Amino acid sequence: MLETKYTTTSEEETIELGSKFARRLNLGDIVFLYGDLGSGKTEFIKGICQYFNVEDLVTSPTFTIMNKYIGDYKNHEVPIYHIDLYRIEQNKELNEIGFDECLYEENSIKLIEWAEKAETHLTKPAFIVKIIPDEDSENIREIYISESEVVLN
Repeated sequence: MLETKYTTTSEEETIELGSKFARRLNLGDIVFLYGDLGSGKTEFIKGICQYFNVEDLVTSPTFTIMNKYIGDYKNHEVPIYHIDLYRIEQNKELNEIGFDECLYEENSIKLIEWAEKAETHLTKPAFIVKIIPDEDSENIREIYISESEVVLN
């Protein structure tokens, strides 16, 4: 697994990196995003959605769990699911929100914050994005991006 490290120094740079990263995405892809509260996961996702010309306001679905946006992928509409599992406490809650159906929808892109809460459901190739804020500066982020074959039970 090849991991690439990036450093951003503002929200705008984090969004821009998300947009550049989005060029690598194809239909069916799943992106796992890891990072503490306020680390910049949603800003990175804003960049991905910007690349796909999402017109809706992109916000963290902390309370709704899942937002669905419509983007443009090679001149075709594509659903982009922004899933925030922060409030998920039990696997059965994933079933209640239709997580598996969303996960295996091939003609969409899935962006999952707090993916560690769904490890038993994740069995597909994925991109891993880890965002770590700098301890000395609230604007600096170290962002690690890798592509991995995830096979979990």
